[in-house]
Amino acid sequence: MFKKTAFASAIAALALVPLSQAQAADYQLDTEGQHAFVQFKISHLGFSYLLGSFEKFDGQFSYDSEDLDASSAEIEVQVDSLNSNHAERDRHILSGDFLNASEFPTATFTSTGFASTGEDAGVLTGDLTLHGETQEIEMPVTLLGEGDDPWGNSRAGFEGTTTLLLSDYGIDMSDFPEAMHEVELYVTFEGIRQ
Repeated sequence: MFKKTAFASAIAALALVPLSQAQAADYQLDTEGQHAFVQFKISHLGFSYLLGSFEKFDGQFSYDSEDLDASSAEIEVQVDSLNSNHAERDRHILSGDFLNASEFPTATFTSTGFASTGEDAGVLTGDLTLHGETQEIEMPVTLLGEGDDPWGNSRAGFEGTTTLLLSDYGIDMSDFPEAMHEVELYVTFEGIRQ
């Protein structure tokens, strides 16, 4: 269950970055430099929280500060790259009881729209597919910064957070406390302009 949530969260977060259209610049997520993260947080029986991440994913986005409507994003996450710092728990989350990674090895997010909510902030809308189920999600996102790096590249960085209801993705949490029925997804990443 945590895995599914994490994955979904991870996908949602990455989706927050705008993809290309017209004059928007195209960016590739900087996963090689480890400047992109897909992380999740879920309650553990209502007593504390379980934190984890998906370590293998790829994606791109388009962004134009002068034309935010032209922004878009796409990302694909390898579900079996889930890491909650506990191997036995990770295997359980990836099993048929929760994420069923053997049958659904990837999670994807494709943006369908972006609405500005203020300076350097907005809401990214898109389709998140997790555990074989596709749902439209909204993720508030924030531009962290953009400009040239010391090595001659142009970069842009974003962060976003959203909450997913696991039952929306066919993950049965009815045997667990209500606090565990949702997972929070947090994504932060840099893209290198192509």
